[in-house]
Amino acid sequence: MILGPLIIVSGPSGSGKSTLIRRALKVFGSELRHSISATTRLKREGEVDGVDYHFWTKARFQKGIADGEFLEYATVFGKNDYGTPRSEVEPYRLRGLGVVLDVDVQGAEQLRRTCPDGFSIFLETPVGEYERRLRERETDPEDAIQRRLESARLELARAHEFNARMVNDNVEQAVDEFCSLIRSRFEAASMGGRTCLRI
Repeated sequence: MILGPLIIVSGPSGSGKSTLIRRALKVFGSELRHSISATTRLKREGEVDGVDYHFWTKARFQKGIADGEFLEYATVFGKNDYGTPRSEVEPYRLRGLGVVLDVDVQGAEQLRRTCPDGFSIFLETPVGEYERRLRERETDPEDAIQRRLESARLELARAHEFNARMVNDNVEQAVDEFCSLIRSRFEAASMGGRTCLRI
């Protein structure tokens, strides 16, 4: 049985993770899926439960932790919980499909323990781009932007922990590089691998 590759993507807000993942999903089609995280934060306008996130109550999330349902989880900014349910990853990998995760550096650290065969990619942009991109979104108030910028500084300090680092200063080139890395993991997966470990 060939276990599908696990691609772990991290990087500061505004580094272009969503764009690269969306483009890679088009390139790989049914061979690759994007894991949907669970969160306790409130749904934003236009978001769909089960598509953008699994929107869970605090009680449901805590039960998930107690029952070992997560590959990784964290409380972000001391407020909202985010996590990757095993059900979003393991059944698909067992069918030989690749799964890509978008997590913060804390989640990536946990995944290196629970899924040691995962391949982690840290995505960054040239200095100064983060703030510009965050402000162009027009989705966050000023205090949230400042929190995200501070978080970016802390995340950048941990970029060396990842299997690969990418600078997203040209979207087309970044997509090509990203897809090349994913393709190499499919090739490696065909040589055999390990499934995620229970913690």
